[in-house]
Amino acid sequence: MSMKKIIGVIALTVMASSATFAQRFAYVDTEYILKHIPEYLAAQKQLDALSVQWQEEVDNRFADIEKLYKAYQEDQVLLSEEMRRKREDEIVLKEREAKEFQRQKFGFEGDLFEERVKLIQPIQDRVAQAIQAIATDQSLDIVLDKGSEVTFLYANPKLDKSNDVITRLGYKPDPSLAEK
Repeated sequence: MSMKKIIGVIALTVMASSATFAQRFAYVDTEYILKHIPEYLAAQKQLDALSVQWQEEVDNRFADIEKLYKAYQEDQVLLSEEMRRKREDEIVLKEREAKEFQRQKFGFEGDLFEERVKLIQPIQDRVAQAIQAIATDQSLDIVLDKGSEVTFLYANPKLDKSNDVITRLGYKPDPSLAEK
């Protein structure tokens, strides 16, 4: 390789790596941001209350099944074959119904999931729009979420734009809500 080619390759490498470093990064902590939004906190309380209510109903159904099973065990020796089968079928049916109710309330795309989407999604959309607006205003190329699956081994606090997002959403940042 000639000296001109080697210098050209080195120059190209330096330009390419400097272009890579020219990207502007920032991060936000969406959990911290959401703690500042009263509608989010209210929605979360509503979802928690629904979850507790439905879980109690599930627990009651399984407790009733347990009572039926214990009564069946106590009466089993006194029952005819037909009566035993009938009581077993009743227990199995109630157990199936309880599991189906549990799936309808807590399963993937169940009632709790749908309520979460209905209540939380519009808030998350507003946060995403605010993040996008800040990224555009501040000429940021990439904005990462500190609160998601991204692992931060170190994050310079100067790059944290969470308070900018909170301000843009019309709230006052409260550092006491940040995770330590």
